[in-house]
Amino acid sequence: MSEENQLGTKIQQIRENREMTVEELAAESQCSKEVIESIESGNLIPSLTPLIKIARVLGVRLGTFLDDAPQTGPVMVKSGKSKQVIHFSGKEDHPDTSALDFYALASGKADRHMEPFIIDVRIPASKDYKLSSHEGEEFIYVMKGKIEILYGQERYLLSEGDSIYYDSIVPHDLHAYGEDAKILAVVYTPF
Repeated sequence: MSEENQLGTKIQQIRENREMTVEELAAESQCSKEVIESIESGNLIPSLTPLIKIARVLGVRLGTFLDDAPQTGPVMVKSGKSKQVIHFSGKEDHPDTSALDFYALASGKADRHMEPFIIDVRIPASKDYKLSSHEGEEFIYVMKGKIEILYGQERYLLSEGDSIYYDSIVPHDLHAYGEDAKILAVVYTPF
C-alpha cells in the first residue's frame, strides 16, 4: 500500500470513528467535499495547509496521519534517510504533480509537538504562486539550492546555509528558486 493510500485511509478511519460525514469534515476544515474524497481515496495528497486544517477538525496532531506504530522513546533516522516519504502536490489546484517530497524525521514518535522533515523541493511548474496559511510556526533551513519564500507582502530569497523562522498564520508560499533544492523544515501546529 502506498503512503498516499495510508494517509487517506487514516483520515477516513479517524473521521468515521468520530462519526463525522465527509460533508461535515469539508465544511469544518474549509476544504471542498471533492478534496476530502480525493484525499481519502488516495487520489490527492494536498499541501500541508489542508492536512493541518483536517487534523485540527478531527482533534489529532498532523503527525497522526504520518505515524505507523507510535513509540514513547526516541526516534532516530540515520543520514536523513527516512523510510516515511510523503509526496505532496504542493498545490491543491495542481494535484497531479508532486513538487515536494517530505521525508518524515519523527514518524512514530508519540505525543510530539513538532514535525521535522527533510524536503526535496522541485522547481514549480508554474509561477502562479498561491499563498496559504495555517496555525503554528515553521522553521526552514536550506541544505542545498535556493528557496524563495513569499510571506504576506514580503519576499525572501534563501541560499544554502540560510534559515528563516516565521508564523505560518501569515499567508505564505515556499518554492525552489532557479534549481531544485533540499531543506530541513520543522513545523509546529498547536493542538
